[in-house]
This record gives sequence, C-alpha cells and structure tokens, in this order.
Amino acid sequence: MNQLDINLMHPVEQINVIIGRIYRSGMTTTSGGNISIKDENGDIWITPSAVDKGSLTTKDIVCVKKDGSVVGLHKPSSEFPFHKAIFDERPELKAIIHAHPPALVAFSIARQIPNTNIVPQARFICGEIGYAPYGCPGSQELGAKIAEEFKNRKYKAVIMENHGVVLGGTDMMDAYQRFETLEFCCRTIVNAGKLGNVNTLTNEQIESYQSHFPKNISHFMDVSYPSDERALRSDMVNIIRRACDQGLMISTYGTVSVRWRENDFLITPRDVARWDIQPHDIVQIKNGMSEAGKVPSRSVALHQRIYQLNPHINSIISTQPTNLMAHAVSGTKFDVRTIPESWIFLQDVPSIPFGTLYEDVNNVAKMFNTNRVVLVKNDCVFVTGDKLLNTFDYLEVAEFSANSLVMASSIGPLQPMGEAEIDELRVAFNVK
Repeated sequence: MNQLDINLMHPVEQINVIIGRIYRSGMTTTSGGNISIKDENGDIWITPSAVDKGSLTTKDIVCVKKDGSVVGLHKPSSEFPFHKAIFDERPELKAIIHAHPPALVAFSIARQIPNTNIVPQARFICGEIGYAPYGCPGSQELGAKIAEEFKNRKYKAVIMENHGVVLGGTDMMDAYQRFETLEFCCRTIVNAGKLGNVNTLTNEQIESYQSHFPKNISHFMDVSYPSDERALRSDMVNIIRRACDQGLMISTYGTVSVRWRENDFLITPRDVARWDIQPHDIVQIKNGMSEAGKVPSRSVALHQRIYQLNPHINSIISTQPTNLMAHAVSGTKFDVRTIPESWIFLQDVPSIPFGTLYEDVNNVAKMFNTNRVVLVKNDCVFVTGDKLLNTFDYLEVAEFSANSLVMASSIGPLQPMGEAEIDELRVAFNVK
C-alpha cells in the first residue's frame, strides 16, 4: 500500500494499521494512547478503552455517532472528550493521535517544547508546537485546555504538561508522520544532549537547503522492467521495511538506491511514506533521467555522481537513525574505534558540514573512494557498499556503535582503541 491507499481505507482499518505501527515501534504501551478519525458524516471513530493495543483488531474500534450514540463492542477511549473538543475547534483536522512516547514525555515533564530545527524537513512536517497546561486525564477540563491551544491555527501538535502529546492531521497519514517525526526529533535532542551541545539550524539555513533540491528532472518514456530490475525493486522494499522496523528510518526520511546496469540505478521516490513503499513506487534512473510519472529522491544527483566516480559501490543508503543523528546534531566525533568489529566494518567515519551535500556534489562523491560511511551535520548519514545487504549491515553496525557511544557518555570518558591496536587490525583483516 502507498500513502494514498491508507487514507482510502475505512476508518477502522486506518486506525488498526496506525495504532499497531505505533505500538510495535515502542511509542505507546498496551494500555496507553488513542487515535481517532472524524469521517465525512461527522461520526468519530476511535480506539476503545481498556483493550490491549498489541492485539487490537478492526472489530475493536468504536464509532461515536454525531448524535452521541456509541456503536461497537467496547467503550470509547476515556480521552474521547479532548478528541471531540479538537475536532469541534478545528474542522479541517480529520485525524488525531495521542500517545506517550518516551522522548516526547520527557519534554512534557521537563515542560519544554522541542526545537525541531535540528534537521531540515522536521520543521516543515511538525510546524509550530503548542503547550497545554495539566488537566486530569479523561476530564472535560483537559479537553477544554487542549482545545484552547488548538485555537491557534498554527498548531497541529501540542505538548501536554506531565502527560504526553496530541497531534492532528488533515488525514491519518498526515497526523502519523507528524507524530513519528516529532518523536524522532525529541529522541535525537535527548541523545545529542548526552554527548554535548544541541546545534540547531536557522530558518534561513533550512530555506537555502530547500532551494538546492532539483526541480526540473528530465524524464524518459520507454521504460522496461526486466526480471533483474524487478528483483532489485523487491530487495529494496524488503530492506526499507527492515530499516523502518528497526528504527533506522521513519516515514518521512530515508533514501535507498541500487546500481542496476553500468551507471543506471534504482532509487526511492520523493514524498511516499517509507513504511508503505511498494516495488512499483521505486524510480528507475537511466542515462541521468527519471522514468516518466515518478519523482525520485531529492538526493538523486549525488547518488548518480557517487556511482559514476566509484565503480566499487553498488548501493547507497542515506537516513537519520537517532543515535547517529545525535552525533550529527551535537557535532561530537563519531569514533568507531570502540570495538574491533565496528572499525573493521566502517573504518574511520568523517563528518562534513551541513549543506555540503548539495553545494559540493563532486567532492562529496569523491569521499567515497576511501570512506564507506560519511556523517553530515544536522542532515543524515550516507552509507555505501558493494551489495545492498552489506550496505544495510554497515548501517546497522554504525547505529549500534553510535548507540553504545551515547550510552557510554553517561558512564565516563570514551576510551577508544589506540593506534597500535588499529594497526594490528589493518594487518589481521587486510584493511587498507
């Protein structure tokens, strides 16, 4: 299914898919969180009260009719009052998500609003964020306080004091992507804070970054899909889903490409939720042109240049896992000289300034002659390899290593391996 397909599902199916995704991603508990959809008839479909979020089915979803009558096997969520209050206040919002994901809860109990200017796309997805004072869960008072914040039309997300977060969207995927991106920002900020300072981008930097995206990409019409090409599409989709399952990608960010023939390659599309990408969504790039009717990732030009200058590279992944991004946002060196396996797989990982990806494509592409992984400040990590599975493995190793470094920062100073140990590894594993 793609993004449009989810929004075309019946409300009970949409809610079931999204609450399951939220639960499996560790962003809510068995008993916590609730989501709702207001349909064209004015009826509100909502998760039930006191039903296991880990085993919810479409039959469990409750409908509260426009006249207030309830249809379903269970009582509606105890937080229904504030869902209704938001829908009444903001008729353009058709979906609401409320949950207690750990990093967002951390901000709610610290009584702070996260600065989403840590990476370019987050500010556009999340928008400005409100803050509602405490109210007893399930009370009309809480509903009134939240609705008061949503009177500000700039807000589609509100931090709830000592509680969690509530977000609205024009449809369910709009709400979910905002929710997932905001929790990603909070986790990254928390982890970056453990390492050092949290460096944010100015609005001007973000706007300049957006202006570098390709706008007029040439297209070709005579597209063919031979069996080897279709196999690569399936491989890419499988890896993207694994990345999402493991928290290495979120709906709104993550690019995968695979060399097909010579310098022609396949790449993920722009503006399709990563969770839901299907093989037919993948974009073929041939002779520098994109197959007609599809829009490739914004970084397509860099991927093409990497393939052209590096014959040994056959796949590329760029993404934003929270622990690697903690290093990218804090400016802390990502030192892989922690355990032998990390250095053997990754070697030393350079970090380059924000904006370099689009301002100096040739020199960035040349870096991959000698570097397997490159970290881009306040942007992403680029990982390359000879096969897609190997590239994904390097990404996993990099994020696991970054996670260990974040954890170590709470214990004491980092004690990496010395030059003698690294030289020994070079010889033992024939690393150049």
